[in-house]
Amino acid sequence: MNTTRRGGTGDVATATDGAPRKRRLVGIDAARGLALIGLMAIHLLPAWNEQTGEASWSWRLFSGHSAALFALLAGVGLALGSGARQPREGRALTADRVSVLVRALLIVTVGMTVNAAMPEDPPAYNILFYYGMFFILAIPFLHARPKTLFIWAAAFGILSPLLMQRMLDVLPEWWYYNPTLPNVLSNPAGTLSQLLLTGNYPALPYMTYLLVGMGLGRLDLRAVRTQVRLVIVGVALTVLAQLVSAVLLYGLGGYSVLQEASRLSESTLDEILVWGTDSLPTDTGWWLAITTPHSNTPLAIATSLGLSLAVLGVFLLISQKIGDWLVPLSAMGSMTLTLYSAHLLALSLELHYDSPYLWYVVHLLVAAAFAVIWQRTLGQGPLERVVAYCAKGTRRLVAGRGGNANPEKTRNS
Repeated sequence: MNTTRRGGTGDVATATDGAPRKRRLVGIDAARGLALIGLMAIHLLPAWNEQTGEASWSWRLFSGHSAALFALLAGVGLALGSGARQPREGRALTADRVSVLVRALLIVTVGMTVNAAMPEDPPAYNILFYYGMFFILAIPFLHARPKTLFIWAAAFGILSPLLMQRMLDVLPEWWYYNPTLPNVLSNPAGTLSQLLLTGNYPALPYMTYLLVGMGLGRLDLRAVRTQVRLVIVGVALTVLAQLVSAVLLYGLGGYSVLQEASRLSESTLDEILVWGTDSLPTDTGWWLAITTPHSNTPLAIATSLGLSLAVLGVFLLISQKIGDWLVPLSAMGSMTLTLYSAHLLALSLELHYDSPYLWYVVHLLVAAAFAVIWQRTLGQGPLERVVAYCAKGTRRLVAGRGGNANPEKTRNS
């Protein structure tokens, strides 16, 4: 869902200033390709096993986590595109900010256009509408260093869920899962609430992933030491979040409090802890101790963040040894805006319900084949090319024909 040039450096979202680039970090694209595969699985495959009634493997693996990985990688791309380890300053920074704003608006436009083609009761929730808001909220942080970004990420991860739960009963309601422009104009307050706190991918909690990704993009992601640390920290964070949740719920009585406060049966509460609810209940603060996908509690965010860090670290490590084997995955990851939009448009035909596994394979094979062939013949994905052209043109207008007063700061590291 980002933009690049063939032969560019680093992330798919970074090549907007025309400066020289190092060889592409294939592991980033491959990780994004996996995130796309995960979203397709959630949209197409059954969420539960019909024989056992238990959550399916696809739900357990990807629900909530694929979107978090997308947001993390978006942050990496924003950092790589704004100077990488040397954040830009002055006019060049202003140009970066305007360029990111243009990209955000274009992504929102694509998202609402896709939404217009989808049925009112959609087969999937479109993240693009929220994705643009992620970018807009990231603009003030484009100059920041890793430590600052990580501190802000922690603040968003802790405070946003608290704000979400405290304000849920007073915030204006939204009416459509996948808003179009007329929907936005008819209910602007509800749409803003949806984008920031109450929607399927609320921007304020998701800023945790984005800002951590930006912080990572300011580090040396080519260093093996950094890659190993990503895996270790990611696994540790995931395990710690799950452990803390278990202690709070089952060791300190949180489960009983939830049952009493919500007046739910044990079986119903257990279902909520697996599947979640449309919105986080507000009858007790103990709901913030759960790690259910899309609940956007601090511990749920920490779980998804940890998994995302580990996945990125693993792909960065293995891409150095088996990069050629990752070509289908990395090609898909290099044009996720195009492939994700096409995937949603295909879902809008509603042909997949009777044969979900077959259609999942079809979506994967078509996406992989298209991505590999297109990348090898034409480079950028079609929508990525349009976004890159507009963003790069805007950046040059703001920065001037020279593009940057300090060329060294345009090179990713």
